[in-house]
Amino acid sequence: MIGLIGAFVLLSVTPARAGENTFVEVTPNSVPAGSRVTIRASCDNNNDRQANVRSDAFGHVMLRPDNGLLKGEVTVPGNKEPGDYQVDLRCQNNQTAQTMLTVLNMASPSKGPATGGGGTASGRGTGSVLVLGGVALVAAAVALGMMGGRRRPGAGS
Repeated sequence: MIGLIGAFVLLSVTPARAGENTFVEVTPNSVPAGSRVTIRASCDNNNDRQANVRSDAFGHVMLRPDNGLLKGEVTVPGNKEPGDYQVDLRCQNNQTAQTMLTVLNMASPSKGPATGGGGTASGRGTGSVLVLGGVALVAAAVALGMMGGRRRPGAGS
């Protein structure tokens, strides 16, 4: 019976294949040029040693061990052309992994649209007309209130 249980245990254990836990992630994976990205990776069971990541999007960056994984940060240069860039991880145990980083075309306009609103409008704006109208209404209400509050002579009580 013990031999049967031992055989079952041996057959049910799956051997770990080399590279099974080797990966690289870039967060966020779509950014405008000039943005900072975080890289997280694993080199199978070799995460206590540094690993190298390379991409045409940002060049080389060395990942360092951090809580059982490899981590690093890098900034995509502000002049990087939009497109999809491969990110390659090379571990010291010769394991490799790849992912993609997308650099977005997020060009900002050189100046705002010429709408003519706000402080560039000439003459009296709507705001000053509303204030003057509000003051006139309050003055009229006060005047009517004072006239209505006076008693007419001869009105009896």
